This record gives sequence, C-alpha cells and structure tokens, in this order.
Amino acid sequence: MTEPHNADQDGFPAPMTGREVDPSTMRTFRSFRETQRTQRIARAVLALFFVLLGLYTVRGFLPSLIWGCVFAIASWPLYARARRRWNGRAHKTLLPLLFTLAIAFIFIGPLALFGLEAGREAEGVLRFLNEARHAGIPVPQWLNHLPYGQRAITALWNEHLKNPADVSALLGSMNIGQSVKVTQQLGSQVLHRVLLFAFAILTLFFLLKDGDSVIRQSLNVSRRAFGKRGERIALQMIASVHGSVSGLVLVGIGEGMLMAVAYLVAGAPHPFLFGVVTAIAAMIPFCAFIAISAVALMLLIKTGALFGAMAIILLGMAVIFLADHLVRPALIGGSTQLPFLWVLAGILGGAESWSLLGLFMGPAIMAVLHMLWLNWSRARY
Repeated sequence: MTEPHNADQDGFPAPMTGREVDPSTMRTFRSFRETQRTQRIARAVLALFFVLLGLYTVRGFLPSLIWGCVFAIASWPLYARARRRWNGRAHKTLLPLLFTLAIAFIFIGPLALFGLEAGREAEGVLRFLNEARHAGIPVPQWLNHLPYGQRAITALWNEHLKNPADVSALLGSMNIGQSVKVTQQLGSQVLHRVLLFAFAILTLFFLLKDGDSVIRQSLNVSRRAFGKRGERIALQMIASVHGSVSGLVLVGIGEGMLMAVAYLVAGAPHPFLFGVVTAIAAMIPFCAFIAISAVALMLLIKTGALFGAMAIILLGMAVIFLADHLVRPALIGGSTQLPFLWVLAGILGGAESWSLLGLFMGPAIMAVLHMLWLNWSRARY
C-alpha cells in the first residue's frame, strides 16, 4: 500500500515516499523543478542586466549620489535629534529643506568668498602686469633678508625681470589662443561640477525627507541577501563615514581656524581666506603644510617678515603633527576600532583612487575589510 501524495509549497504534488513510484510523476516533477531552476537563473540574469543598465545610465551622476549619501549619513544624527525636538507632520518637508540648505551653504560660502577675493585680486594683477610692461619689475625688498643666494637671485632678477622689454617679451610669448581654449574648458568643467553638486544636494534632501523608509528598505534587503552579517557590514561602513567626517572635516576646520588666527597675528594678507584654504587642505593628511608654506612665503614676499613666516611654519608643523598623529586617528579609528595604519592607507589610497570622494570611501572600505579579517582570523576550536 502506497502513501498518499503530499503537495509541496508550489502546489505541485510531491513524489510518493513509498516503494512504488510512478515514473511519469517523477519525470513531471523533475521537469517542473528544472523549469523552476531555469526561471530563477533567468530572473537573476535579467535583474543583473537591468542593474548594470541602470548603473551605466546614471554613471555620470554616481559620484553625486554617493556624495548625497555621505552628506545624509554625516548629518543624520543631528537631523534625527532636531526632528525629535521639532515634532510634527507639518515640518516633514521644511526641516529636511533647512538642513539641506545649511549643508549647501557650508560649501557655497567658501566658494563665494573665493570668487569675491579673486575678483578683487584680478584688478590688482592687471594693474601689476601693465606697470611691469612699462617699468619692469623691481627687485623686492625681501631678497635682502635671505641668508644665502642673495647675490645670485638678485643678478638673475635684474637680468630677466627688471628691464621692461624683457617683461614685455615674456608676456608676449604666452599663447593667447591656448589661454582662451583653456578658459573655455575650465568654464565647461565648472558648469559640470555645479550640476553634480546640485544633484548631490537634491539627493541629500530626498534622503533626509524619506530617511526612515530608505533605512527600513535597506535593512530588509540586507537581511534578505546577506543575513545579520550584512547588517553588521552596513553599520561598520556608517560608523566609518561618521568617523571620517569627524576626523577629516571637523579636524580640518579646527586646523584652519587656528592657522587663520596665526595668519592674522603675523600680518599675513587675507588671513580669513587663507584660513579657509588651510582648512580645506587639512582635510587631506599632510597637505595642510603646503597651504601653510604658501602663506608663509607670501608673507615673506610682501612684507619681508622673516620671523613671522618662520613662526607660521613652526606653528603649522606643530598643529599638523598633533592633528594627524593624535586627534584624527582617535576620531576615525576609535569609531570603528580601526588601526592607524589602516586609517592612513584608506585615506591616502582612497584619495588617489576616488579623488576627494575617496577621503570618505577609503576608510569605509578599509573598515569593512578589517572587520572581515577579524572574523576570518578568529580562532575556532
């Protein structure tokens, strides 16, 4: 006597478990299972095809999407705190809009300051070039304070820059047509960057506005695809982005503020503007020294204050050493328990591979790799 057939989850009768098995039923069941397997593979291939097609379609805006995600992750704790304090459905759109405008102003403000200062300096540069064509460029006073090479540099200066005819020949040798072409390419690049920045800010607004839904859907997808370990990887990446923002952006702003005060005390030109430049350069490890050295050199050229320039360089070296070796590793590595070597490799390697975006992507990738390494290297008995 044979056992009755049991229906499987797809509604198709399962094969009999007794000794007698109907061959036609088994063939039909195997054919059904093979059809199901083929359909699953076809669906996976079709889904992968559309994912790749979608990435190819938006490939030009992928950096903007990633920047929007970085901005959203960095500002989400403060936004969530403000939303709890400012509760109400009427502010569901207004609060994300205010946060988006505030973050946009953080970037637009320094750029506007650069534009104003560049416009003011352009008139002075044109006036300087006009005077140089007619009277030459006199030997600056700061050359007299150099400890070495004073005579050789002064002789070269008198030979090539003091005579108005030599200055006119030097300026006339510049290719005006090539300069116009470079200016057009620069304008096109600036317009493209402005468009990408606007798209990143728009992405930030919608991520803040629909953040709860995006988080819930991302967690569901992660758990379905990778289980609990996928959620741990996502949390590790988010913690790394938070640490990178604190360690790079906030520490860079702190360095810029300290050096702006030093520039002001030393009498450097445009101390606030060059403080902003130093803050931006300080977001990349070891790059702040370039901006500080440029300010010290400019101070030496314009005022001849040798001791002031040396004081700026010495103070800048001290600030950079403390920030890059103590504060920054503690903020970035402390949030993810990432060693300093991994942090430094992620920042520098990310900056080389992903440009400015790599400052945040690099530590996040290294944090995930460090977590996987700890899981794989853990002894199991």
